[in-house]
Amino acid sequence: MKKILNAKFIFLLAAIFTIINCSSSVKNELRNGDLLFVTAKNSGLSGAINNVTQKNKDEKFDHIGILEIKNGKFSVLHASPKKGSNRQNLNDFIKDQKKDQQNIIIYRMKPEFMKSIPNALLMADSMLGKPYNFNYILDENSFYCSDFIERAFRKDEIFKLEPMTFIDPKTGETNTFWQNFYDNKNIKVPEGELGCNPNGLASSDKIMRIKEL
Repeated sequence: MKKILNAKFIFLLAAIFTIINCSSSVKNELRNGDLLFVTAKNSGLSGAINNVTQKNKDEKFDHIGILEIKNGKFSVLHASPKKGSNRQNLNDFIKDQKKDQQNIIIYRMKPEFMKSIPNALLMADSMLGKPYNFNYILDENSFYCSDFIERAFRKDEIFKLEPMTFIDPKTGETNTFWQNFYDNKNIKVPEGELGCNPNGLASSDKIMRIKEL
């Protein structure tokens, strides 16, 4: 019995050390200001976002956050439906995406634009606490995920606001999900209004894709 308990204890320790080592390995690859893009699903809101914004097969995202490394702590600053504009522990951010069976792709500023990061993080920090923008129409008092990141880097014009489209590329008509989405809010589909999205940000020529987290 004692031998069995010892074996279980050793196995548990080995598992803990494995998790710690994996976590350390992941963190060693990350840099302050890295952008964490979350891959899109094929259905629901996630699929609808991707349907009208995907520009190429390698960019299929529905969420984005910016990494802040401060005093040895790794945090993701992002705007999420559940918590609004918030700071989240990196490990918890990763767990949330894995739980939803979504992956995280690391993007990084190209060397000549690295100088934008300190100010972007300060700006992102100043926006924490603002509610989530569920209408996806630019608003100074609430933010959605890509809006939060675009604003953080706006001073240095890292990303661009572009006319939004909700047209399904397969039908040439307004995507059914989005038509119903805005009908239920009694809001006209904001076709052509300025905005941004994760896929659009990922296509910026000022950032580079690094790897999957």
